Amino acid sequence: MTPMYDDAIATAAAIRSGEVSAREVAEDAIARIEKHSALNAVVAERFEQALAEVDAGLPAGPLHGVPTLIKDLGMQVAGLPLTRGSRLWDGDVQAVDSELVRRYRAAGMVVLGMSNSPELGKNASTEPLLHGPTRNPWAPTHSPGGSSGGAAAAVSAGLVPVAHGNDGGGSIRIPASACGLFGLKPSRGRVTSYPVAGMLAAPLSVNHVLTRSVRDSALLLDVSSAPLHGDALAAPTPSSPFVEQAATAPLRLRIGLAVERADGGEVSPEVVAAVRSVAALCEELGHVVEETTLAHDHELVMSGFATLMGVSLLSDVQHRLEALGRELRDDDLEPFTRMIHDHYLATMTPVHVYDGLAAVQQAGWQLGTMFSSYDLLLTPTLPLPVPELGVLDTSDPAVMWQRGGDYSSFTAVANATGMPAMSLPAGLDAAGLPLGAHFIGDLGAEGTLLALATQLEAARPWELLAPSYR
Repeated sequence: MTPMYDDAIATAAAIRSGEVSAREVAEDAIARIEKHSALNAVVAERFEQALAEVDAGLPAGPLHGVPTLIKDLGMQVAGLPLTRGSRLWDGDVQAVDSELVRRYRAAGMVVLGMSNSPELGKNASTEPLLHGPTRNPWAPTHSPGGSSGGAAAAVSAGLVPVAHGNDGGGSIRIPASACGLFGLKPSRGRVTSYPVAGMLAAPLSVNHVLTRSVRDSALLLDVSSAPLHGDALAAPTPSSPFVEQAATAPLRLRIGLAVERADGGEVSPEVVAAVRSVAALCEELGHVVEETTLAHDHELVMSGFATLMGVSLLSDVQHRLEALGRELRDDDLEPFTRMIHDHYLATMTPVHVYDGLAAVQQAGWQLGTMFSSYDLLLTPTLPLPVPELGVLDTSDPAVMWQRGGDYSSFTAVANATGMPAMSLPAGLDAAGLPLGAHFIGDLGAEGTLLALATQLEAARPWELLAPSYR
């Protein structure tokens, strides 16, 4: 196999220098995917097409020759099925690339396939009945997180240097934490979702990547985030490229540390200790850290969140059934998804939709008050250690109702408010599994987040790969 490079930028540099060819890198990534198929990170492949594209000549972009995967949810790759982790969409082959995929290709990237996702992203673990569970490279009995769990497992195991994900309630940051990676959720409207409109899910869900390094995340954000004419939502224009902002030491930051959940639920002492360690490192770097309490109303966040995701689910299912020309069958959706669908089908009214949009705006104003006192907020990413596979079991709606919200209790508010947020590695628990520290910034503050992350990465480097894959 070809040498394993630290990240996507290093891989592209090796190709540019002639140390290795783009074909060799692509062949190596394919070999790694096949060797580690037991992870079940990749659910659709286009290996022959990808190699043909490499041989025909790739664009001379900043990521020329870097292989990647696209999440099997929310993004289209021409010629590949977009199953959304659901039996209802099995075999739904796409005719065109999404705009984001087109931008990745224009930067020189090589799309090898699709990564696993839970059904319609409705789980903080990646265990769809259609494709089966993805395994965490740090411990195969444990979850890689969700819903971008296939992407996280692939990056953590070294199958590809970076992988696309999206985040509607923590779905980039949760698997980043579970797999020891860096995961940034950009501001609302930062990355276009064209041609998937998703106007009710769009206020919550944003596309980006899971990476080993901060600089990769910054470069991919530069590649992907130019506004598309006609986008209904747009984030504030950055003052300079994100790569430059990430490489510039931040000014002295005021950081609010909140280790208690807004819903009053359990937070593991191991998690609290890890986040406090990151807070202490921030202070060593010259920043001011102050204990605080999150200002938002958790019930308001979750009511708006559930309503918008619920009505989006209804729309998705209805349009799919119209395309298939049939009614919903008992085995089309997993039990948990079916419960959500049937509940909102019976109860949803136009007033609920309006109130859901109003609720996430109110939550934004509530949390926004904290940015008068702080530049960033620091919380755990996951309140509990990485769960074993089967703990979040979508075949048992009662279990999901009881446990599902635990794992997004710190992350979902950033989706409701549209604010950028990131998870970075914060050490290991007693079982040797990764823990994550979670920072939230005000709308448009990706540059501040990336600059601090670069500083923390340099001060306390994290492992780039899971132990068995180094």
